[in-house]
Amino acid sequence: MPLDVPTAQNSTSVLETFARVRGDSEALARPLSPEDCMIQSMEAASPVKWHLAHTSWFFETFILGPHAKDHTPFHPEFGYLFNSYYNQIGEMHQRAKRGMLSRPSLDKVLAYRSFVNEALIRLIENADDETLAVIEPLVLLGCSHEQQHQELLITDLQHGLFQNALKPAVYTDARAGEGGNAPALKWREMEGGVCNIGWNGEGFAFDNEQPRHKVYLHPFELANRPVTNGEYIAFIEDGGYQDPVHWLSDAWEVINREHWDAPLYWRKSEADNQWYRYSLFGEVPIDPHAPVCHVSSYEAAAYASWVGARLPTEFEWEAAASLFPLEGRFLEGGAPFLPKSAENPANDDSLLQLYGDVWEWTASPYVAYPGFAAPPGAVGEYNGKFMSGQMVLKGGSCATPRGHLRVSYRNFFPPEARWQFSGFRLARDCN
Repeated sequence: MPLDVPTAQNSTSVLETFARVRGDSEALARPLSPEDCMIQSMEAASPVKWHLAHTSWFFETFILGPHAKDHTPFHPEFGYLFNSYYNQIGEMHQRAKRGMLSRPSLDKVLAYRSFVNEALIRLIENADDETLAVIEPLVLLGCSHEQQHQELLITDLQHGLFQNALKPAVYTDARAGEGGNAPALKWREMEGGVCNIGWNGEGFAFDNEQPRHKVYLHPFELANRPVTNGEYIAFIEDGGYQDPVHWLSDAWEVINREHWDAPLYWRKSEADNQWYRYSLFGEVPIDPHAPVCHVSSYEAAAYASWVGARLPTEFEWEAAASLFPLEGRFLEGGAPFLPKSAENPANDDSLLQLYGDVWEWTASPYVAYPGFAAPPGAVGEYNGKFMSGQMVLKGGSCATPRGHLRVSYRNFFPPEARWQFSGFRLARDCN
């Protein structure tokens, strides 16, 4: 199992969690048209309709099929259509062609969700204690899996609608992105030494956050907040995208091949010489005080080089973040989907916006912790097989459900990925 939770769960609380998470997904899709829910803008993204169906497939495949007596699948082909990457389960529809699935209709997918909901609730309500001890951890895994897809639903939708010449707005509370002036950038010195890294054993965790282990950190300094849009604009205007000295070799090849000259969704207006970005509130002016967002690991590292700093390792980030409460702007904030500036700190030692607003790229490759072993069976394909060619991000974003995060949480994407709400903060070695 890729999780470890107390076995004495209360079935009522598990059902409440299940109902809330399932309802949250449908609430995110409610303002959308069926056409909105079908678009797929690139292979790495999936249609909203597919996310809604795949998360139901997960519950049906890993819980209802094995554990509900006489369960009959909702549709004989849905196991093929909505499998994502679980090779041990069987063949799957091509990822790049998910946007071709005009059928099943959105109504049919929502009916599938209702079918799965009713069957799973019935299973839990009628299960004995022995069965509950087996399926409740799987339900919590499925809920956390669905929360991951809630964020992907938002980021994939934004990337798809960005291709639309109308630059449509699908949510209405644009004020959620307003903020004040960013605090001055300051450095907090961290002593280093031997630190405990990974899941501390409380509540839910994925397998890739385990086992907890010790690492040695040299003394370092960490910036008190993420890099802002205004600071990143200075990098752009100084010719940062044209100077190869700051870019890794692979990065230089990517930015020239893809003609990158600014973060994703940005454009500079010739009419007023101002920067704008596309969001799910439509196109809005760039807030210079908000954290820069939708940048790749390559761009984050290049900016860090330009200012004479570096990105923190995931271990440095986690050691520092463990000193602060898990507070920030998350998905529950009422459809924010726009990062905003940090508030002025209560004291000079504060590290701001560690959680929420933007995921923070680290300098660490996504690899296994010492002693890691993928769980047996198909569910073991969840994380372990992706431990190659990816970089770790920490902290969550304004599109991440609050209850989904822990200081030990490890997100991961390829270094060129930038359609997520990804930003960064700086680190440097102590002299």
